[in-house]
Amino acid sequence: MSDAFPVTNPIPPMPSGKKCRWLPVLLLVLMFAGAGGYIFWRIKAYAAIEAQQRQQGPPPVSVLAEPAGKENMNAYLTGIGAVTPLNTVTVRSRVDGQLMNVFFKEGQTVTQGMLLATIDPRPFQVQLIQAQGQMARDQELLNNARLDLSRYKTLWAQNSIPKQQLDTQDALARQYEAAVKIDQGQIESAKLQLIYSRITAPVSGRVGLRQVDPGNIVHASDTGGLVVITQIQPISVIFSLPEDVIPQVMTRLKSAEKPSVKVYDRNIQQKLATGVLETVDNQIDPTTGTVKLRAVFSNRHNELFPNQFVNVKLLIAVEQGATTVLSSAIQRSPQGTFVYVVKPNKTVVMQPVTVGLIRGEKASITSGIKEGELVVVDGVERLRNGSRVELKTPANEDHPEANPRTSDHS
Repeated sequence: MSDAFPVTNPIPPMPSGKKCRWLPVLLLVLMFAGAGGYIFWRIKAYAAIEAQQRQQGPPPVSVLAEPAGKENMNAYLTGIGAVTPLNTVTVRSRVDGQLMNVFFKEGQTVTQGMLLATIDPRPFQVQLIQAQGQMARDQELLNNARLDLSRYKTLWAQNSIPKQQLDTQDALARQYEAAVKIDQGQIESAKLQLIYSRITAPVSGRVGLRQVDPGNIVHASDTGGLVVITQIQPISVIFSLPEDVIPQVMTRLKSAEKPSVKVYDRNIQQKLATGVLETVDNQIDPTTGTVKLRAVFSNRHNELFPNQFVNVKLLIAVEQGATTVLSSAIQRSPQGTFVYVVKPNKTVVMQPVTVGLIRGEKASITSGIKEGELVVVDGVERLRNGSRVELKTPANEDHPEANPRTSDHS
């Protein structure tokens, strides 16, 4: 037996396959640890940002603001109406005869007294000659009867003839005097027929389409006439307004200057003409509760055409030097109307206001703000009292309020 220690067997080496199985587990643990650390860091960062935001308040709201202005605001009454000529005349022949000549063109503008057509004058010339001949004969008979009457008066003064013979001669002379007057009337009638054979324009205006061609026989009893003349310059518009506004209109009509009236096309897009209110009808239509008014326009360039449908604006009052803002700036709440006013520190306050006239995109403010105060006109839906704002530049905005179109408030 040997004194040396026995040799023990060493620990056998781990197989290489077990090392491979622990490596993915280790990597997965490291990944989860890293992800957890990142998430913790992000949560902490977000918490810091939120704390900073809570400390600084909400971000400013981007708005568009414009200063309140000062201008004259006009109050209008609106209605609908139709263009109505001041005069419309159907030209008819006043004598019977053949239409010889027509001297106008359809659509032509004629003046009063201008020759439009002629009727064959020869029958009336014959009547004139006959009347003149009849008068010449009766005039000679009258002269002879007057001479005999003068002789009979001398003889009766000498008691040479009875009084009855003198009276008979006097009556005969008077009969001839009456006959001469009848003949004079026939002559004037024949002359008048000759005048009527020349048809002239009774008024100035624009002629329509010709109803009768030359060569036709026309009669004074014809209902159609030869042509219709419509006065175009000046021309009127008849429109209706509710009966409730009659006191305002009558007060305005009695002023030194007649109220201005503007008319627009059917879509109220284009202003056609400007005139003045002429008169108000003398009664109210009980079926509609409206009253008719007539406005007159010069119509120099034929802007208005008879029977044309138009929209009417009647100037009823003028608010001088009113403080004005865009209508989009006015907000409403249960407490009343208000606007958001931008303060120098770029915050807004709700300012109660009293609204006056509203015309198109402009509104007048009778109390609450002054000229020059900066009022929010776009972006008000995101505002609260005390909100911080960031002002937008109107030139860079495509919003309608950034470049408001000109409204008819002046």
